[in-house]
Amino acid sequence: MPQPARPRPPAHVPPQGAAQAGLAGLVVGAIGVVFGDIGTSPLYTLREAFSPHYGLVADHDTVLGVLSMIFWSLTLVVTLKYVTIIMRADNEGEGGIMALMALAQRCFPKDSRSAYVVGVLGILGASLFFGDGVITPAISVLSAVEGLEVVAPGMHAWIVPITVLVLVALFATQRYGTEKVGRIFGPVTVVWFLALAALGVANILHEPEVLHAVNPWWAVRFFVDHAWGGIFILGAVVLAVTGGEAIYTDMGHFGPRPIRHAWYFFVLPALMLNYLGQGALVLEDPAAVRNPFYVGVPDWAQWPMLLLATLATVIASQAVITGGYSIARQAMQLGYIPRMRIKHTSSETIGQIYIPAINWTMAVIVVGLVLSFGSSSALAAAYGISVSATMLIDTLLLALVARALWPVARRWVLPLCVLFLLIDLAFLVANGAKVLQGAWFPVVLGMVLFTLLRTWRRGREILREEMQKEGIRLDAFIPGLMLAPPVRVEGTAVFMTSDKGVVPHALLHNLKHNKVLHERNVFLTVDTLTVPYAAPGRRLTVETLGDGFYRVLVRFGFMETPDVPQALMQVPDHCDISFDPMETTYFVSRETVVSSARRGMPVWRDKLFAVMHRNAAPANHFFRIPGNRLVELGAQVEI
Repeated sequence: MPQPARPRPPAHVPPQGAAQAGLAGLVVGAIGVVFGDIGTSPLYTLREAFSPHYGLVADHDTVLGVLSMIFWSLTLVVTLKYVTIIMRADNEGEGGIMALMALAQRCFPKDSRSAYVVGVLGILGASLFFGDGVITPAISVLSAVEGLEVVAPGMHAWIVPITVLVLVALFATQRYGTEKVGRIFGPVTVVWFLALAALGVANILHEPEVLHAVNPWWAVRFFVDHAWGGIFILGAVVLAVTGGEAIYTDMGHFGPRPIRHAWYFFVLPALMLNYLGQGALVLEDPAAVRNPFYVGVPDWAQWPMLLLATLATVIASQAVITGGYSIARQAMQLGYIPRMRIKHTSSETIGQIYIPAINWTMAVIVVGLVLSFGSSSALAAAYGISVSATMLIDTLLLALVARALWPVARRWVLPLCVLFLLIDLAFLVANGAKVLQGAWFPVVLGMVLFTLLRTWRRGREILREEMQKEGIRLDAFIPGLMLAPPVRVEGTAVFMTSDKGVVPHALLHNLKHNKVLHERNVFLTVDTLTVPYAAPGRRLTVETLGDGFYRVLVRFGFMETPDVPQALMQVPDHCDISFDPMETTYFVSRETVVSSARRGMPVWRDKLFAVMHRNAAPANHFFRIPGNRLVELGAQVEI
């Protein structure tokens, strides 16, 4: 993410430095970054399907029925819905629910009720996705370390301490960046999927009957045998597809083609071979359901597999953590969360950032989950409901995009959306049954995040309205000021304002207290677009107002980190103003928010917004303005 002013190429164009690597290099990179979450699901999915919670007996028909549901869930939800269809809905190369939300909002007038509802859906989906996302590092690393129960049963008491140690080390090293570690992500994950496939083939050879599970009849028969109660097993089956949304979210890093190649020809076959292999092992020995992944590993390979599984889960966790940074940055740019301090960890790679507040919040939650639940089986009960709701919202947004923007493809996409909707609802109902077993946690966390995001968004709107009420129109202010001009001093003053037509409070305070006016005065507004990266031609707009006054609009995409000084250095030569860093001073107004019962939101939300506003990162950090060139002037505003 350094060099944010440089536009990011669309997803179908290889990112900088990747063109030389070719498709194969991008495929390997995608395997390492994109599929970590879904790639570690075999560690616990089948085991959880036969946990006592569901009361299933590991007989022939039941095993084939569960495997058939896993196979067709991966086929319909991940392969067809996400990899084949929804990845067509890219917002100038970027994916994820925030990008899909921005794309869907274009289907309606900007200030319409429909656009508002789409925005609420998108933020709700992102909040719920984060609620389940923090479970991924906990359940993945814990399930890998639980292999000690098979490899060295005497070390059972060390499982939780080792898991916590691994996770703490992972979060503690985030501030150094992932660029160097990321170089080994692809090869290690390739080895992981090859190991999954090899184990699967070895176990299938003992019980080839398991291959019949690809016939959907076994899934249908399972529901016939178990009636409506059989739908609740989908609460375990969903664990096999929980990385589908992450695949779409990471699309912008590699482009759809490498991700599709990796999924169709490598990741999906490896996953299914391993699931079928575990099923074959259970058919041969029903007692293997206690941990079919590790039981199927030969004795000589158990310690190496334990180490490889731990590495794979760390990589999967790393993808979730960096994804959290990316979503947080998008939310900041779109105005849904307060500004936070962002640290750039690479001078070469766009996308390498570290957000301390997000990192340590996730660390506390993840470690707390491990200590509270104590086992991956307990965590599995909490896993799935929020991501099922997110997948449902993805389907609704996809239908809106297809109907409005895909006049040809919508003829077949919309009927499929009906199918996807039924599947998503089934997953949601199945996972809803796990609320008392722990599924309440991601829902509560998601709702808390949703409340925070909506409160910040609404609070900013109210604050802007209150500032406008007390503001002076710019077109009337400048002529009046020039009738009795104050003392002019050398240099350029940049007054940051969110309203292009109103005099910035910082300018009024500067005139009131300092009684001077700079030689050149710029009213600067930073605008966030609904596209990931602003094109060079749209970055700057300069308007001359006369008498040394200028209006400048700087645009950034929602995937960019705004660097205002660098953007201002790109002022066209034909403009009669330049921004010498040593002669430019930035003025911002920092409001103190006071809650009121007479206006705005309920008092408790007013107070919540006031706390968030007070703790937002200073403007100089967020807009990368040098601290020694910044002047902040305070103002108290009642909302």
